[in-house]
Amino acid sequence: MDIFSLADKVAVVTGACGLLGREHCKALAEAGAIVVVADLDEAAAERISTGLGTGHLAIGMDVTDRGSLMAARRRILDAYGRLDVLVNNAAINDMFESPLLASEQSMFENYPLDLWDRSWKVNVSGVFLCSQILGGVMAERGKGSIINIASTYGIVAPDQTIYRNVDGKQTFYKSPAYPVTKSAVIGFTRFLAAYWGKRNVRVNALSPGGVENSQEEWFKDNYAAKTPIGRMAMPSDYRGAIVYLASDASAYMTGANLIVDGGWTAI
Repeated sequence: MDIFSLADKVAVVTGACGLLGREHCKALAEAGAIVVVADLDEAAAERISTGLGTGHLAIGMDVTDRGSLMAARRRILDAYGRLDVLVNNAAINDMFESPLLASEQSMFENYPLDLWDRSWKVNVSGVFLCSQILGGVMAERGKGSIINIASTYGIVAPDQTIYRNVDGKQTFYKSPAYPVTKSAVIGFTRFLAAYWGKRNVRVNALSPGGVENSQEEWFKDNYAAKTPIGRMAMPSDYRGAIVYLASDASAYMTGANLIVDGGWTAI
C-alpha cells in the first residue's frame, strides 16, 4: 500500500484548528506527512501540532492576508525546503449571535451584504491566495497536490426543511453565502487543475456532507432521514479521502470533486 504513503511529504492544512481541520492534520500525520498546522489561532495550532508528535510545525496565518501568507511560506521553506500538499480547509459558515433572531436574520430577504462579503473573502479569496502563494511553491518545483475543501452545498441547493424543529418552526435558513462560495471553490478547482496540469500540480476538491457536532437531536434526525446511510458524518469519516487525494494513490486524478456525503446528493 505504498501508494498511500505520505512519508517525508510536507503538508499544509489551513483552518487546522477547526472540526475537520484537526482530523485532516491527524490523517496526514498518520500517513507519514510532516504537517504544517496553520490557523489564525497560533496557540491552538501549537497544541494540535504537539499532539501529532515531533517534527511538525504550527503557524499563525491569515488566509486573506498576502503578507501573512508570504511570511508563512518563508517559514515553511526555511524549515523544510519544500511543500508537497496544500489542504485549503479554512472557511467560515454563518453563525448568528441570537438563536431567537437567527430565523429572521438568515432569510435571504434580510441577509446582510457584510456577511456575504466576509464569506467570499475567506472562503474564495482565501483559497485563491493560498493556492497562489503556497501552491506556487509546488508549481515552481513541478510536483504537488492541492485539496480544496468544498461542500455538498456547492453541488446542490440547501434543503431548508431540515432546519425545522419538531414543532415545525423554521429555526434557521441556510443563507446564500456558504453554498455560493463553495460552488465557486469547485469552479476554481477546475480552473487551477487545467492551468497547472503541465506543471504536475494536481488540484482536486473534496465535498463533505454534514458533520455531527453536538447539534440538536431533531436536526440530526432530519439530516439522517435524507441520507441513504442514515446518519450524519463523523469528523473522522474524511480521513481516508484526504490521504487518498494527497498521495500517489490519486496520481491520475485532477480537476475532480470527490463527494463523500453518505449519499446525500445521490437522491
